[in-house]
Amino acid sequence: MKIITFEQFIPKEKLDLVNLSSLKHYYATTLSKEIPHRIVRFVVPKSDEQGYYCEIDAIVSGEKYTALAGNVFDFRKREYENTNKFTTVLLIPTGIGAEIGGHCGDGNSVARLIGAASDILITHPNVVNAADINEMLDNTQYVEGSVLSKLLLGQIGLQKVRSNRVLMLMDKHPESFFNEEIINAVSAARITLGMDCDVYEMENLITSISKYAQSGRAIGEVSGLENLFSVIEKFKDNYDAIGLSTFIKVPDDYHKKYFSTDEMINPWGGIEAMLTHSIAEIYKIPCAHSPMMTSSEIMELELGVVDPRKAPESASTTYLHSVLKGLFRSPRIVGSNHGITLEDVSCVVIPDGCIGLPTLACLENNIPLIVVRGNKNLMQNDLRKLPFKNDKVFFVDNYLEAAGVITALKAGVSPDITRRPVKGTVKIQ
Repeated sequence: MKIITFEQFIPKEKLDLVNLSSLKHYYATTLSKEIPHRIVRFVVPKSDEQGYYCEIDAIVSGEKYTALAGNVFDFRKREYENTNKFTTVLLIPTGIGAEIGGHCGDGNSVARLIGAASDILITHPNVVNAADINEMLDNTQYVEGSVLSKLLLGQIGLQKVRSNRVLMLMDKHPESFFNEEIINAVSAARITLGMDCDVYEMENLITSISKYAQSGRAIGEVSGLENLFSVIEKFKDNYDAIGLSTFIKVPDDYHKKYFSTDEMINPWGGIEAMLTHSIAEIYKIPCAHSPMMTSSEIMELELGVVDPRKAPESASTTYLHSVLKGLFRSPRIVGSNHGITLEDVSCVVIPDGCIGLPTLACLENNIPLIVVRGNKNLMQNDLRKLPFKNDKVFFVDNYLEAAGVITALKAGVSPDITRRPVKGTVKIQ
């Protein structure tokens, strides 16, 4: 059983408008036949006058897990907004080379800023996982990316927890030092956070190979997935969340190249998202991944002074504490009418150009979308062409301005009124 990425072009004549309603119909009539597998992720890296260039991650083979489980574009229309608290969703998709948040948890300071402007912040591991550092505020809910999508689609709710019992699954390393360091990292989290966490050593049950799509987005292929699932099946009833530390195969020169160049997209992130999306899709359990250091030679590479955005990785051996801290209080996945639900979402913040299920869910439910133009990335979509209502999409230059828009929305102040000149009052005929 594998997780692979399908690159799919959808012509405009088949799908005139990329929204959830039309995609739901297209999936039922066409896409489910072309990709008859368990889809776990849908991304549109590029769109133009001809159509939509899509990348779709799916679990293939193994009938127990890949049987169609409803339409991946199923959504629930919300009928009202709960205004008791202001809840912001902060998204920086994995593997797209985002200028901010595309490296090693370098979205942490942005998450703290946006969290300070909100009553509740919901974000995902790619934003705040910085090897051994995770500085999210106490009002932050840390959820796996596909879980966040399902929240915005109205398929689930999030129940806050006081703590989770976490199971850490690690590959068996040929150098015992690395397994010992993972156990030490778990012990450190137990001592400092007070968390309940056990470790299970696996016999390298999966093979993960990093790749790049034609768009340049980090993807990959995972095989032997059924072996990992058999371990989770064995233990899932005794734990609330799953952490992973497994090998991801990349060419030997990637480690040095990644730290010495600005152009290279993080090659590990794509596989991490594919793995955690699959586990969350099948088991509805919080999960997060940390790549395992492959050898002493890699660990001892002389990197010199590196880009600050990559520094957390150069200063860590296990890259693990950020994962453990996030999973410690990651919310439980519950029914769509319980806990934090679609009705509680006040706004969503994304980098410019990103079209996936969260963006389309905002469009369908008139959830205010704040688009950060300054967070440049690989995605080639003009979000101005999506049919948002005028007061439901805000284009800003940076996250400082995004925090200002959040504050305005929270106060009930139209952001346009704070700018000069002020447009004349419209007289409706």
